[in-house]
Amino acid sequence: MLKADDFSVNTRELSGLTVNVTSYKIGSKYYCHIDNVDPNATIVQLDGESKEEVIQSALDQAMQRLTRKTP
Repeated sequence: MLKADDFSVNTRELSGLTVNVTSYKIGSKYYCHIDNVDPNATIVQLDGESKEEVIQSALDQAMQRLTRKTP
């Protein structure tokens, strides 16, 4: 059975929106999931080889999505 290791959830503000940044490791891969607190919709979910890399990439993508201008 697979077990998540190095699990953490942090709440922060991105572009005026309160988000949860959840990270964990399964096997040799790290995962990061960013969702807005209300209504708890996924903004981005990524995986990668290092914890710092996957969290930073997820934060970068989330910022791009949250600040994107719609036509």
